[in-house]
Amino acid sequence: MMITKSKSTNEEQATLKPEYDRASELKAFDETKAGVKGLVDAGIKEVPRIFYQPRDQFEKDSVSGGTQVSIPVIDLEGVEKNPITRKEIVQKVQIASKTWGFFQVLNHGIPVSVMEEMMDGVRRFFEQDVEAKKQLFSRDYTKRVVYNSNFDLYSAPAAKWRDTVFCSMAPNPPKPEELPTVFRDITLEYSKQIMKLGYLLFELLSEALGLNPDYLRDIDCAKGLVMLCHYYPICPQPELTLGSSKHADNGFLTVLLQDHVGGLQVLHENHWIDVPPAPGALVINIGDLLQLISNDSCTSVAHRVLTNSVGPRVSVASFFTTALLPDARLYGPIKELLSEENPSKYRETTVKDYITYFNAKGLSGTSPLPHFRL
Repeated sequence: MMITKSKSTNEEQATLKPEYDRASELKAFDETKAGVKGLVDAGIKEVPRIFYQPRDQFEKDSVSGGTQVSIPVIDLEGVEKNPITRKEIVQKVQIASKTWGFFQVLNHGIPVSVMEEMMDGVRRFFEQDVEAKKQLFSRDYTKRVVYNSNFDLYSAPAAKWRDTVFCSMAPNPPKPEELPTVFRDITLEYSKQIMKLGYLLFELLSEALGLNPDYLRDIDCAKGLVMLCHYYPICPQPELTLGSSKHADNGFLTVLLQDHVGGLQVLHENHWIDVPPAPGALVINIGDLLQLISNDSCTSVAHRVLTNSVGPRVSVASFFTTALLPDARLYGPIKELLSEENPSKYRETTVKDYITYFNAKGLSGTSPLPHFRL
């Protein structure tokens, strides 16, 4: 008798418990306009359920610090002056782009002081009063400067533990007054330097593919630049959520500036490999569209960002993409790379159609590229 009664009581309690209403919780979180930083500032001790990542996001093996596997580091010293050095660098870029899809660059021409000031500016923005940040809060990406938390808040399986300022910097940069004063000057300066580095990287990638140095630039791979300034607050339960879930970037190329905190991991041969911050280095990764036009000669690789309970992390991801431009140009595998032995693997698409498909999925962990395969 006792057992039966206890069982029915449990059932009654279960029915009385309110259902988890995810849509309402997402809306309530979004409407605070305070982002994840607002939750942390309010002193939460537990991660809200909207941020719980599916368990399979954590399942792949992480390679321990003792394992000697790390993404390639390429020193660009002498790349513009010495033809022999340049040839060696191009070869390294080719191998790294094919086998890893990720590499770090040193001696890239951007002063360390500029990189540090850029990160400090982002930190200043996110650590200012929430009322100041709210003025830029929006989900309308036709604006050139937007602050919010999770671009895919309503479409992704789970929210990520991060807030972001989105700045569309090329070919039509914002007016200075559209940028927040706390990082206005440095964002304009840093984006100019990133454009210059982007031109060089696209030259090296063109050469790595056996093409004329200007090839990728001439087909507008370096035309658009979008900067995403991310702030990953301290997390009370890092085992439940991620700063960024498993995804590959959807543009042509990404240049990432990260602070000393770490947390970025790359999926390589089914293992998550740490990408430790290196003084003065920038992380470069291949985007989906470059994999598509190179017919898989370059590889766009999944990566993620872990949360931590030690301190906030800041990064600035600069995406070379024309996603926001009204551009009808079709991109397919580059004809010069194709042959009987290497036929086209993808159908043509506009950048806009590719991004629309990508955004509809959110950062769900599965690549959109198979959808465009022939």
